[in-house]
Amino acid sequence: MRSIAREVRGVDYEEISDLRRQSAAWRLLRADNAALVLSFLGRVFVSENVRSISAADLAGRLDDELYALNERLGQGTFPKAAKAYLDDWADPRMGYLRKYYPEGTDEPCFDATPAVEKALGWVRALTERSFVGTESRLNTIFELLRQMVYGAASDPEARLEELRRRRREIDEEIARVEAGDFRTLEPTAQRERYQQVTGTARELLADFREVEANFRALDRRLREKISTWEGPKGALLDDILGNRESITDSDQGKSFQAFYDFLLSSARQEELSGLLEQVQSLEEIDDPDPRLRYVHYDWLDAGEQTQTTVRQLSEQLRRFLDDQVWAENRRVVEIVRSIEKHALAVRVEGPVPVTTRLEGTAPELGLPMERPLYTPRVKKPIKSTGIAAGSEDFAVDLLFEQFHVDRAELAAEVRRALQNRSQIGLAELIRERPLSQGLAELVGYLGLTDEAFQLVYDETRTEEVTWQDDDGAERTATLPRANFCRTGGEW
Repeated sequence: MRSIAREVRGVDYEEISDLRRQSAAWRLLRADNAALVLSFLGRVFVSENVRSISAADLAGRLDDELYALNERLGQGTFPKAAKAYLDDWADPRMGYLRKYYPEGTDEPCFDATPAVEKALGWVRALTERSFVGTESRLNTIFELLRQMVYGAASDPEARLEELRRRRREIDEEIARVEAGDFRTLEPTAQRERYQQVTGTARELLADFREVEANFRALDRRLREKISTWEGPKGALLDDILGNRESITDSDQGKSFQAFYDFLLSSARQEELSGLLEQVQSLEEIDDPDPRLRYVHYDWLDAGEQTQTTVRQLSEQLRRFLDDQVWAENRRVVEIVRSIEKHALAVRVEGPVPVTTRLEGTAPELGLPMERPLYTPRVKKPIKSTGIAAGSEDFAVDLLFEQFHVDRAELAAEVRRALQNRSQIGLAELIRERPLSQGLAELVGYLGLTDEAFQLVYDETRTEEVTWQDDDGAERTATLPRANFCRTGGEW
């Protein structure tokens, strides 16, 4: 978990290098199909606030998206099936989707990872804004600083002085309003505050996924500690229940619980609904965000999902501890039964004399000169004299007709072809660089493996590859459509 000090001081070169190698969000932004991933997953999981969707439903929606894009951008732009793309995005090496099985079902479900939210936030920040407000954020900073300074003060006089100051300001404002001397908020200030509210609401909704992921990381660290614990069971329980790494006692857990309790208050919900309704109906807000009117319901749904995750993790942790206790109790019972069996044997057969055997107490001497010396191996002489020619005649022409297909050269040709494009078909590549070694070279292309690209087949379509053999005759091979697609490997 990142500390506040680290967020303030920024990151250095080594940390940025580690993020470039390990961050799933950075990996997503560097991907060739980043536009597809961000647009599709952003619409399903962020815009629609979907927290869990079955694999069949998500594959169906992605299949419709791929069909529309291939129709608009050209067939073969996205050659793989929808399920193949989802499996790639859920691969731990990618980390764009979290694939899991809900309790009691055997159908997998998907949810977006925090990496998608972070990448989308960065992409949104690149767009130009027609209006950038600063005054409302300055007021927010002042208010937060007052809450921190006077909220943390232990001196009652300091707290009383702040309360008296606020009371004087309220009394003065009441007096001005009663006298008819007051000003309404200007349209610019209203739009500025509305922009800040919508941005903060979206960020808060996006943070729930990261909170849930951090809870899972805390649970995983606790399980690792339990699995590798070698001390007494009581010390382990004290360490788990009293340690701040536990889920409910962590800083994130306390903050989330306070937010959830605040949001569950019926009075707060009514007040929030009324405020959102009035803000959305303001004439100065030209283009109100339709989701802002019901954003608190999205918060409740996301909070309930996170709360359910915490409950499930707590139950799994309890069962994990119970399983370990059961295993240890079973071992204790086995030891006790073994002792009982030996006791019964002693009672039936009588006492068995206890004897032991000691090795000889005389020292064993090993003199250096008693050890054998090194004996070199005898080399067998090879005699090359007396070799006679064979009596049988055989054709040696085949020895000079053999040739070798250099796969490294073929891989280099594919790399050169992919320098200015994301993918290329095998038939198109052979048209640009005709086969010089016939069928063997074609088979070599089909067997290429490289970290910079991968070979993708479309079994629903076929294509023909043509070349000329040594006699000048034209040869044609019909095979499934194959495309070389760039990956994230080094070039």
